[in-house]
Formats: sequence, structure tokens, C-alpha cells
Amino acid sequence: MACPVKYRTMNTFWKYYSGEEIAPVPTIFVGGNHEASNYLWELYYGGWVAPRIFFMGFAGVIWFGNIRIGGLSGIFKSRNYYSGHYERAPYNESDIRSIYHVREYDVQKLMQIEEPLDIFISHDWPRGITDFGNSEQLLRHKPFFENEIKNKTLGSQPAEELLKKLKPSYWFSAHLHTKFAAVVQHGENGPITKFLALDKCLPGHNFLQVIEIESDAGPHEIHYDEEWLAITQAYNPYFPLSRKSVQLMAERPDLGFHRQCVRKCMKEFNMKPFDFTITVPPYDPTQGKTANPASLDENEIVLDDADDDNVPDDVDEIEVLSQQAMTNPNEIAVHEDDSDS
Repeated sequence: MACPVKYRTMNTFWKYYSGEEIAPVPTIFVGGNHEASNYLWELYYGGWVAPRIFFMGFAGVIWFGNIRIGGLSGIFKSRNYYSGHYERAPYNESDIRSIYHVREYDVQKLMQIEEPLDIFISHDWPRGITDFGNSEQLLRHKPFFENEIKNKTLGSQPAEELLKKLKPSYWFSAHLHTKFAAVVQHGENGPITKFLALDKCLPGHNFLQVIEIESDAGPHEIHYDEEWLAITQAYNPYFPLSRKSVQLMAERPDLGFHRQCVRKCMKEFNMKPFDFTITVPPYDPTQGKTANPASLDENEIVLDDADDDNVPDDVDEIEVLSQQAMTNPNEIAVHEDDSDS
């Protein structure tokens, strides 16, 4: 985890992982810049990190009931944006930070989305979002943002591009440790995006807000998204696993064939994720330690036989991450520098 040493203590997540505690409500999240990146990399496509706690992956789209949610993990750093996902555990001091830097490959997949989104979640704020809210009030709380706001460098350029393209009804972010709201009008008489960022979870901070979003009567369960899985399959041959710049398709792929494959592959699973599975022994507070990841075998692969030669292996199997990458059965089954604080 990339964070100051004083914060590297075992706190309470292990209780949720082990099942000792259960999240009181279904919880959906994206990764930021202070995460257990080795664990989230196992769930690159998204999946359960604990019962009732779902990670959206490095980029992803899911349904919660009839609410469609998209997400992008990490923060933007231009020096890594065009690289592939080259980092491998155990991470050195550089890779432990670069692994959570947003990649063009993941952004371009999200840019292919055509069907409307109700919610989008990112850790970074979209660049330029301060133009649509009370920036004067923001600067009273965070005066050191002034130059970045003037220079149009506060926030993420890829997130700005996604906001303009996807136009979700709501966009939620974090990262800058302050509450900020904005309303973005997309063109004259166009749709509106309501943006909200919240503060750190500390006493006296604005870290929680309840928003009511109209939905059907349920059941409110997580389901995979057909369009997103088709995009994932279409882009899978280009999955970048080295430092080299990514060579992507020049034109938008024809998703019709890929949607048919996804539909056929996922029919028997009703587009729902598998139940959470513990993949390593949980932390034992009586022993003061947990399993050593380096000593663990690879986790078994999900959906490793669809018995249909017409369905490409990269949908049926999860081996797309290469033999070097550990897989996790909770994953969606298609095939002390504080500068980042």
C-alpha cells in the first residue's frame, strides 16, 4: 500500500473479509491511491472484496437493480497514462504508486459506452469541474488549489473527457479531501450531471451525504452489464501488460458479435457475480499476522470451461491477465511520497 509508514497498520477490513463483520448495506467502490493494490489487481475486472462489498475494477460498468453505474479507479499521472499495466507484486517503491495511475486503455474502453449511465464514480475529480460549482467557497477551504484552478490543471483530464462523453446523471468523486458540489449542463438544453465530492472520513468532516435516486422495487442486486462485457471482450486482444505505449483500435469495434458471445456465455449465470469466496487465510489477531502472499498458489480460474468453441476463450476464461498475474474467483468472469494524496 502506498501511504506513509505510520498508516501501515492492520485495522478493520479483515473483519469484513473474514465474515466476522458484514457491511450493513451493499457497498460499491472504485480504487484510489491508498489501496492494497496487489489485492485489487487480482480483481482487475471487478468483483467482491468481501461479502456485500463490490470493487468495480480498474474500469467497469455494472447494474445495481435498475441503476446503471460506471467507474474508473486510480488517479491521473501523465507519465504513466500511455503505458500498459506492467507492475507485478511484490512492488518496488515506484511500482507501488504507478499501479494506481489511470491508463489510456481503460479510459478508451469506457469511451466506447453508448447506453446511458445513471451514476459514474471516480477517485479523481474531472478537470474543470470547479467551473460549475462554488469555486470561491472551495478556495476558502483549500486556498492552495488556486493556481491549479487558474491553470486548468486541477483534476483529471481523462475524467473530464469521460464526463463530456458519458454525461451520467450523477458523478461522485473523492481524492481532494473536501466537499464540493457542481451541476454540469451538457450543451444547450442537454442533459445535466450532478457532481459531488466528499471529504475524508474524520470527525467534523463532510464525508457522508444521502442521495435518493429513483429506482424500481428491486430486488436490488448487482448484475453484469452486457455492453461493458462486450467492450471488454472486443478490447481484450489489446490488453497491455508492458511499459510500451498501447496500440489501440483506430475505429470503434462492432460490438454486435461480442454482445452475442457475452449473452450466450452469461445466460446460465443470469449475469450475476458469483458469491464471495475467501482466497487466502484471513488475518488472525491472536497471531498478529496473515498469510504471506508470496507463498500462495494461484487462485483457481472462474468459468474455465464453457464447452463451446464458438465462444472466444477470453470470455470463458480469465487468463487474459497473463501467466504472471494472479487471478481471483471473486473477479468478474470475462475472459513515502505524499504527492499523490
